[in-house]
Amino acid sequence: MVGTAKKAAGPVVTKFGLLDMQVCVPGEWGDEQVVKFAQGEYPCGTTGGWQVRKEGDSLLGGCPERVACEGRKGFVHVMLDA
Repeated sequence: MVGTAKKAAGPVVTKFGLLDMQVCVPGEWGDEQVVKFAQGEYPCGTTGGWQVRKEGDSLLGGCPERVACEGRKGFVHVMLDA
C-alpha cells in the first residue's frame, strides 16, 4: 500500500508490507508514539510488535532513521519492522 501523505493533515502510513511499514509522523514524536500509531493502523501480530528501524541498520541503506518529509513541513518518515 502506498499512501498520499502530502494530502493528509496528521500522521499517515506511506508504505505497508507484511514485515515492514513506513510512516509519516510529526517530527517531535518519540519512538513510542510512532510505534503506537503504527500498531493502531496495522496491528503487527508478532510477539515483538513493531520496532523502529534504527540508525546503522543495513536495511536503511545508509539513510538516517528519520528522514524529513519533502511534502509536509515538520513531519518525518520512519521505517518500522515486525
